Amino acid sequence: MRPQPARHTLRTPDSETLAICDWPVQYGAARAVILVVHGLGEHSGRYAHVAERLNDWGFEVRAVDHHGHGASSGARGGLPTVHRLIDDLALVIDDTRRTYPALPLVLLGHSLGGLVAASFVARGVRKVDALVLSSPALDAGLSAIQKLLVATLSRIAPALRVGNGLDLHYLSHDPVVAKAYRADALCHDRIGARLARFLADEGANVQAVAAHWVVPTLLIYAGDDRLVNPAGSRAFAHAAPPGMISSTCYADHYHEIFNERDAGPVFERLRRWLEERFANP
Repeated sequence: MRPQPARHTLRTPDSETLAICDWPVQYGAARAVILVVHGLGEHSGRYAHVAERLNDWGFEVRAVDHHGHGASSGARGGLPTVHRLIDDLALVIDDTRRTYPALPLVLLGHSLGGLVAASFVARGVRKVDALVLSSPALDAGLSAIQKLLVATLSRIAPALRVGNGLDLHYLSHDPVVAKAYRADALCHDRIGARLARFLADEGANVQAVAAHWVVPTLLIYAGDDRLVNPAGSRAFAHAAPPGMISSTCYADHYHEIFNERDAGPVFERLRRWLEERFANP
């Protein structure tokens, strides 16, 4: 039986708390530390099975619950500022560098977390050694009218929170995934105006710097994604410099590619890419 992850909290400058989980390598020296950044409405505990695979391959794993998500503090789905998730990620990375000073650091972001991680790299907030994007929300699929509405609400009603509209049937072809999500007390369906604005705007900012991308990136995404527009991933991969982004589309997969019935090829692609870049110590 595997040990439970180590859990602790990180305090932010405004006295909120971020919940952090660590899954340590059980045997031998680690290749790198991978920081998991989760998606909208969920929490880091849903990535335990991913962390266990990464541990088996020789990688330390850390994951953080976003502000307003999981065991972190804050109104569910709300944000004090539009770029709060990026600011929080900087704090977590600084803490991770102190905890694992000798190891390379890899960001692994899914969906909203993929957008946060990609934006973090695009803005050059902190140095990271590699990036993995899983079905990133680089195109939230909003119409021009919806984007205008989001921008307006974030100014006049920034604390407003509504249902996020995610259809859980399209998380995975495995119905057990949606059932577990609904039963998970740490998952929620709220989204605030500021978070919605971040989702609406930030993908375009990432796309704008894609041609100058300098961080080695694995982009793995669902081709039959009904929750984010996969065209955003395709455009990002097309715009990046040759050889900088390794891209694989899983044409028949729904959004959560690590939770699909046929997730084996996804994990194998991730393993190969990581092991090519981080040799055994």
